[in-house]
Amino acid sequence: MNETRPKLAVWKFASCDGCQLSLLDLEDELLALADAVDIAYFREATSRESNGPFDLSLVDGSIARPEDIDQIREVRRRSRHVVALGACATAGGIQALRNFASVEKYKSLVYAKPEYIHALAESKGIAEFIRVDFELRGCPPNKHQLLEVVSAFLAGRRPNVAAHSVCVDCKLSGNVCVMVTGTPCLGPITHAGCGALCPTYRRGCYGCYGPAEAPNTQSMARAFQHAGVPDVDLVRVLRTFNANAPAFRKESERHE
Repeated sequence: MNETRPKLAVWKFASCDGCQLSLLDLEDELLALADAVDIAYFREATSRESNGPFDLSLVDGSIARPEDIDQIREVRRRSRHVVALGACATAGGIQALRNFASVEKYKSLVYAKPEYIHALAESKGIAEFIRVDFELRGCPPNKHQLLEVVSAFLAGRRPNVAAHSVCVDCKLSGNVCVMVTGTPCLGPITHAGCGALCPTYRRGCYGCYGPAEAPNTQSMARAFQHAGVPDVDLVRVLRTFNANAPAFRKESERHE
């Protein structure tokens, strides 16, 4: 094995593993990537483990347990670069719905022995606890964007990942805006990455990639209300994969 190759680590915290599968779904590109790096830690793909240090760590999942805090800080200590991978690592994930309720109350309703459950009151992205070099959004992230991010850090440059909204991708694809036909859509305030998948099939965007840069959430909310969406449904739309993303969270709380 060529030990001069950059060391890549992939870490899992609270998540469904979908973001790690995006890396494995690279298929043909994965073979070239495996030749270019030393996959030093990636439990989804190999039983081999290394203590580092690592040139690049991809972190999948949110910080949801007390012990996660020490573990993510240790990942940071052993890594030259850290990338938050996906909605859980960047915004707390679907499990961040706990942030709007009482964990202690629901533990007794869900678990037969709640005393064995040790959870933080809130599920948060990793940037709440450590310095992050880049955040790649999505539930899960676009595999081609993921390849670009890994390639960029290995080459010592900034990742070239578009920061525009889903609406731009709709225009590029020639899609007729679904909101014109009365379908509520989060595309104007959602970060691009999916290629406008849902609007292409005449469905509104669900916000899988989290808030775009400087999203006008209040204007978006008014458009939903004009389309006849009640506040209770607007809150639900904003509280999915990226419920704890600041822009989505603040707007959802305005309509409770």
